[in-house]
Amino acid sequence: MARRSDYNRRDFLRTTAAVTAATAAGGVWSELAAQESVSPNEKLNIACVGTANRAAADIDGVKGEAITVLCDVDKNYLDRALAQFPGARTYADSREMLEQEADKIDAVVVATADHTHAPTSIRAIRKGLHCYCEKPLTHTVHEARLVAEAAKEHGVATQLGTQIHAGENYRRVVEIVQAGTIGDITDVHVWVGKGWGGGERPEGGEDPPATLSWDLWLGPAPERPYVAGRYHPAQWRRWWDFGQGTLGDMACHYMDLPFWALKLRHPTHCEAEGPDVHPETCPNGLIVRYKYPERDGLVPVNLTWYDGDLIPKQVEGERVPNSGVMFVGTEGKMFADYGSYRLFPQEKFKGFEPPAPTIARSIGHHAEWIKACKDGSPTTCNFDYSGALTEAVLLGNVAYRVGQPLQWDAKSLKATNCPAAEQYIRKEYRPGWEVA
Repeated sequence: MARRSDYNRRDFLRTTAAVTAATAAGGVWSELAAQESVSPNEKLNIACVGTANRAAADIDGVKGEAITVLCDVDKNYLDRALAQFPGARTYADSREMLEQEADKIDAVVVATADHTHAPTSIRAIRKGLHCYCEKPLTHTVHEARLVAEAAKEHGVATQLGTQIHAGENYRRVVEIVQAGTIGDITDVHVWVGKGWGGGERPEGGEDPPATLSWDLWLGPAPERPYVAGRYHPAQWRRWWDFGQGTLGDMACHYMDLPFWALKLRHPTHCEAEGPDVHPETCPNGLIVRYKYPERDGLVPVNLTWYDGDLIPKQVEGERVPNSGVMFVGTEGKMFADYGSYRLFPQEKFKGFEPPAPTIARSIGHHAEWIKACKDGSPTTCNFDYSGALTEAVLLGNVAYRVGQPLQWDAKSLKATNCPAAEQYIRKEYRPGWEVA
């Protein structure tokens, strides 16, 4: 594709994003962004790391740009994606891909198993590449902080794959909550009736298929034998070495709504309950309780998460579906999910007229990020926002695994009352996969 020099083009994309990010919080557009812009018709060169399942949906979201590089440890998946983008260069190892391609691409989409999110994303960011990453942003609390800080340092455009955030209903719920319709919010309940957990580590192992690079799939995780159907492609979320169970899978979607509406960031307290902790696999049901302090004039709030077989049959006396969010305020209650909301008591809010919309309609979750890469405009789930969200989500599993409440100091990333939590806040990496 004919274009300006790679260095000049990528340097401008990076600079525009950095300057705009630094000024957007104050409502000021930089003169640079206003006077120089990358034409919206000039396509980004994008590398996609992960090509099937959720990754295929992400590729579909950015396919209007130039998909020039594809990377996947599974050759069957890679060949299927290559048939869709026959001119793309292909790799099995994301680290090799970034070393070979960083000066030829503008951005990276990371949609792999959780344990390889951070090693891929942070390497891309440190090379000045814009980054879209699936949720949760990382596999550990510490990784989330590192990735968010790297994105800020390098001034790249970022977006977490919480696609529901772009939906109209989330916007309307945020407006209603922030308008004070149900008063001061003191409690929030969030639940998802899904269970990623259980099972024992299989004994023995077998040769992986010739089409699967098993060692690369393991990435930073400790070595273990391949067993068909137990890890790749769909079961890895059950295992601590690779995923974070239902909390890691779904909480970034559902906790995103109260985070946005209530301007949450870091809890000061976190505790969890569930079945006996298994050393290998996540629980089939979990309850996590967070406490958030006052912020921006908002009262302290308690947030409780439920998943799997521990979800409530009623929330605050109201019958509710299998998943959703319930805001509890001093003047009423509000149920919401990705497509609807209801106010309680129903008699009080009969004929309710929502406030005039103040949050603009999204151009699309992937489209937001693409636009940000080109002109430095903000994204709604950038890694500063979604990094803090991911930290809180994953802290719930830390509290569960240590079996005691945590007094949380977010600034130092320390559970001040529980040194044992450190082993789950951070982790060790196989050589060559480190993120620090």
